[in-house]
Amino acid sequence: MVDDAETLVTTVVGNKRLPDGRRATILDAGLNLLFTAFWYNHDIKPLRHIDGIAEETVLYGPLCMNIDVIRASIMLPALGVGEALAIRPVGAYNNTQWMQFIQFRPAVVLVTQAGSVEVVRVTETLQTLNAMERLPETLRQPFPDGLPA
Repeated sequence: MVDDAETLVTTVVGNKRLPDGRRATILDAGLNLLFTAFWYNHDIKPLRHIDGIAEETVLYGPLCMNIDVIRASIMLPALGVGEALAIRPVGAYNNTQWMQFIQFRPAVVLVTQAGSVEVVRVTETLQTLNAMERLPETLRQPFPDGLPA
């Protein structure tokens, strides 16, 4: 897998103003999916033209950690909730390093040269995660003689 082979499509889930006046936009993809945001300035663009004056914006992921920053500073017009952004290139390392943390990982699709879309990895669900778990027999009844006194 090469870097240019993948694009991450994410959507805006919220906006707010930071105390210093900058706009903060919260995305549904964070460092759990885009680990390379720590060292790359990925190309980030809305999927459609958006009218408005671009201003300095911080792009945050959805995780409850202050390090979940996709971009500390980017010039973008105001993005509404539900607006989609394309982040690229994100191949090579991101799918091998993404973490199942706080939220389920999304589907991965292949867009063929003919334009068809093929699912190559389905979206995680609680059922897919639980299907991998096993409870050892020794833990099924942790206190076979009753609770300790």
